[in-house]
Amino acid sequence: MHLTEHAGKTLLAEAGIAVPPGLAFEPGDVAGLKPPFAAPYYLKAQTLSGGRGKAGGVVRLESAGELPGAAEALFSRPCGGVVPPFLRLEPAVAHDRALYISLGVSRDLRSLCLTLARQGGVDVEGLAGTPELLVLPVAPPFVPTPRLVRRAFFHFGLARECYAAFAGLIERLFAAVNDYGLLLAEINPLAVTPDGRFVALDAKVVIDDSASRIIPKLARFGDDRLATPTERLARDHGLSFVSLSGHIGLVANGAGLAMATMDALDAAGLAAANFLDFGGTADAARLRAAFDLIFAEPRVAACCVNMFGGILSCADVAKALLEALGDASPSRPIVVRFAGNGAEMGAALLRRQGLPALLVADDMDQAVALLSEVAPVGPRKPQVEVSADNCREIAPVSRTSAASRACPQAVPSLLTLDGASGVLVQGITGRAGRLHAKRMRAYGANVVCGVTPFRGGTLMDGVPVYDTVAGAAKAHDIALSVIFVPGMGAADAVLEAIEAGIPRIVCITDGVPQKDMLAVRSALSGRDTLLLGPNTPGMLLPGKMQAGIMPADPFIPGPVAVFSRSGTLTYEVCSRLSAAGIGQAVAAGIGGDPFGGAGFVELCEMVRDDPQVLAVMVIGEVGGRAEEDLAAYVAETGYPKPVAAFVAGMTAPAGRALGHAGALLEHPGGIAAKVSCLKRAGIAVCPELGDVAGVMAGLLCGR
Repeated sequence: MHLTEHAGKTLLAEAGIAVPPGLAFEPGDVAGLKPPFAAPYYLKAQTLSGGRGKAGGVVRLESAGELPGAAEALFSRPCGGVVPPFLRLEPAVAHDRALYISLGVSRDLRSLCLTLARQGGVDVEGLAGTPELLVLPVAPPFVPTPRLVRRAFFHFGLARECYAAFAGLIERLFAAVNDYGLLLAEINPLAVTPDGRFVALDAKVVIDDSASRIIPKLARFGDDRLATPTERLARDHGLSFVSLSGHIGLVANGAGLAMATMDALDAAGLAAANFLDFGGTADAARLRAAFDLIFAEPRVAACCVNMFGGILSCADVAKALLEALGDASPSRPIVVRFAGNGAEMGAALLRRQGLPALLVADDMDQAVALLSEVAPVGPRKPQVEVSADNCREIAPVSRTSAASRACPQAVPSLLTLDGASGVLVQGITGRAGRLHAKRMRAYGANVVCGVTPFRGGTLMDGVPVYDTVAGAAKAHDIALSVIFVPGMGAADAVLEAIEAGIPRIVCITDGVPQKDMLAVRSALSGRDTLLLGPNTPGMLLPGKMQAGIMPADPFIPGPVAVFSRSGTLTYEVCSRLSAAGIGQAVAAGIGGDPFGGAGFVELCEMVRDDPQVLAVMVIGEVGGRAEEDLAAYVAETGYPKPVAAFVAGMTAPAGRALGHAGALLEHPGGIAAKVSCLKRAGIAVCPELGDVAGVMAGLLCGR
């Protein structure tokens, strides 16, 4: 959740960081407004876009008499394409120096970082590589050590008498990040006043969405005035929705499948009007809200519903869809494609209704063909091309040399597991833990025990429950733990399993705060432990066992290892491989969050010398660097097995997270660089979902 400057300063003030007094007001409040502080002032447009000063959104006023005219001008001037719904007025602060300071989670460095620049009010990126900028990674437990404070203080070259005040500022900044679940607290500029105080003249604050769900009171810092009616409706119904510029509405289950469908539509000249992932729950109210969101846009000519049933049945979705539509045919054509669990029953339910505008497709290709008959077809979007500009070497940030990339941290193999391997379920007494423990047992997993604090000594469906993982590990031989613990406690549950010596851990939980996972990554360093997740569907050994929430239907035994960032795309790709007679030795999800356990590199190393695996299929997404890291590893180590890759999100907009926090394209052109790196490493990139079986068959035949 990105905060306005006004909300960010309110948060910083609560945390004890000095900010100028401020007054927020809307257009109807200007008449008769009397500032409670003396001139001169700064009047600032309140939007979420950066560069307000350059866009004319920040104005200095020398007297209160200038306020009405300046306010009228700002209320009519868009900043970042948005007219400000309110302004902030604050007094100018006399200062001797203006600095830059921020504390936040760095995706590039995969760390919490304290960043300092001797110049404030500038784009800090422009100071990269100069002595002006200092970036200090902060290790868990994420507290400001005296040596960290000293290094920051001496970088600024401040007067000795400022040290106590500066140390207090750093302490409060760390407390704000910890207490409010912040991904970023940036003060630019930070004023140093003549009397040695530090005042935040501007504030850019980002709250981790996972933290805001765990701590409901953080919602007070959000501002509905900056949300569109569409965004408010999506939020109220728990839908992941991003508006795009095309004319085909999109409803899908799972971020990966939604992104892949977006790409397929764009490639056929049917540009998507939106990204909408309804997740693992589909009732009539949510689907009705989904169609309301989509058809509220006049440009939408038709809608595509694409679902791969896993735990959620397509038949249940069909019933909810019909209830959402009522007895009438939809106002605009809806093309539905079902696959997986309940697909045949769901399709039959829809066909029996005989609604002229409700069309049912047998597969994705037919869905695209039907859409092309009922909606205008525009220019076909070309595939991302490899060029000299985007075909650049991108070194993985988590490793420092070619030698270290060639030797990734070893992890226990998944392929040595079988139906006799002991499985622990953390959170077994919860609804999800109990349900999936039963499903895992039905598929062949040997669930020997569970853990739920204060439920020790009881049985859950015949499985003994312990209070602690250590207690469970003492009584049972545990090869793997599966975690169904809510987001606020999931990282601690992983740490408990690590400390108890559990060699393999699968964290199904989504919504784990990013900073919590940085602590987990630190704890994993140097340990012979495999962690999948968080936000993963788990792993499955076809015909043997599964640990997590993967459905059995898409998988058959065979020689291909499938590693993926997306649950629904794992099912989609494996169903296509299986239909072509290409089975899987293992399927494992690394999770869709920015920070997790094992990545593609570690899993590919895990199967490098395993004779059961003849080839590897990697399913990637826009955002992050997992695919780039894999490309460097494959190229530099001369990986001995053929690798294919499918990357979803080729048409993703920059700066918007699609469905989960890891799927964030942080700069235009990033997806082209990702694909380029894969191709340069000799990895066979599948342009479309329809290519995965053919590409893999070619790789296997070429061995």
